[in-house]
Amino acid sequence: MHRRMLSGASGLAIAIGIAACAHADGHADKGAVLDTYANIAQAMYEDSLTSAQAMKAAVDAFVAEPSEVTLASAREAWLAARVPYQQTEVYRFGNAIVDDWEGKVNAWPLDEGLIDYVDASYGAESDENGFYTANLIANTALEIGGESVDASVINVDLIQSMHEIDEVEANVATGYHVVEFLLWGQDLNGTDAGAGNRPYTDFDPSSCTGGNCERRAEYLQTATDLIIADLEEMVANWTDGGEARASVTGDDANAGLSAMLTGLGSLSYGELAGERMKLGLLLHDPEEEHDCFADNTHNSHYYNIVGMKAVANGSYERIDGSVVEGASLIDILPGEVSADLNAKLDATLAAATVMKEKADSGEMAYDQMLGEGNEVGNGVLQAVIDGLVEQTKSIETAVASLELGSIEFEGSDSLDDPEAVFQ
Repeated sequence: MHRRMLSGASGLAIAIGIAACAHADGHADKGAVLDTYANIAQAMYEDSLTSAQAMKAAVDAFVAEPSEVTLASAREAWLAARVPYQQTEVYRFGNAIVDDWEGKVNAWPLDEGLIDYVDASYGAESDENGFYTANLIANTALEIGGESVDASVINVDLIQSMHEIDEVEANVATGYHVVEFLLWGQDLNGTDAGAGNRPYTDFDPSSCTGGNCERRAEYLQTATDLIIADLEEMVANWTDGGEARASVTGDDANAGLSAMLTGLGSLSYGELAGERMKLGLLLHDPEEEHDCFADNTHNSHYYNIVGMKAVANGSYERIDGSVVEGASLIDILPGEVSADLNAKLDATLAAATVMKEKADSGEMAYDQMLGEGNEVGNGVLQAVIDGLVEQTKSIETAVASLELGSIEFEGSDSLDDPEAVFQ
């Protein structure tokens, strides 16, 4: 699914500078809180790596013997890999190391015509993107805008070189969403239920549909390998001696807490409530779905929220059922501030659980919830958005209570200036 890039709809910021109103109760040490924060990051990225390795095994089995059964297994492995990864997104925004890295792994939206064949409804060209229909899988050599690209061999060097080529963010050639597109294909269902429906024969040289089945398989395996390599890099960043861990557990505890709260506030407000949810609801547009090809957006959003709660409460349940926990943000806040933030986090998670359960049960897919005139579905999404906005206010109060000064959270026209979305 192609998402239109809307000018001015992202990358904004709101300045938050609330006068300090209270001192923390002092019943937990800030350094211990930041140790927990780093330990949870390490565990989340380790789980993301483990699940990506399982996805790799399923992808390899599918490529070796393409069938409906092996394709279904590869898809299930992709869905499982999203569970821990989406929880890590709370480490974005406040941690520059994560932000500088994240675009390689989870960039979205993407112009999928860069990668493979697309439906005629996608269109043949774009004024903003010369590589809109480059189709790396079908073409071994490209000449676009005077630029020559040798695509004869699909490997890590090629897909990395094509990622955001021409400085167009929609030219996404690496990461989870590329693997998702290759496994599911385009979602052409609009605001009706349903995911992409790519046939397994797109990867079967003996009965090849879509053409270029071997190159498509090479792209799928290469992109999956690269996710693993990128996650190995981030795990190392959060282990003892890693740069990301050192940046938040150093001598300046307030800087570490600022990073934590920037991540919580920015993901909560501008990124999730605004760009990922409210924008699609304003436009009633399924092209604003995050995990659109797999029809997994409800889980993507849900696990973002689970990750925020895990960081705030200092407790993360790993994919093997064990728990990483310790001193938390909630522990160092004044009593009323702590109770308020915890209650708001719980309320948002409860609203997100309703959204998830409706989609998981088949009662109403996320696509349908976005549909114009679907008052019930729109209301389900709006309840999550409202919860995120309210918990952001409590995060602002937490910033003030810890006397952290002015912290900048990501904003969104969708929330701050909705009329601009339609201009």
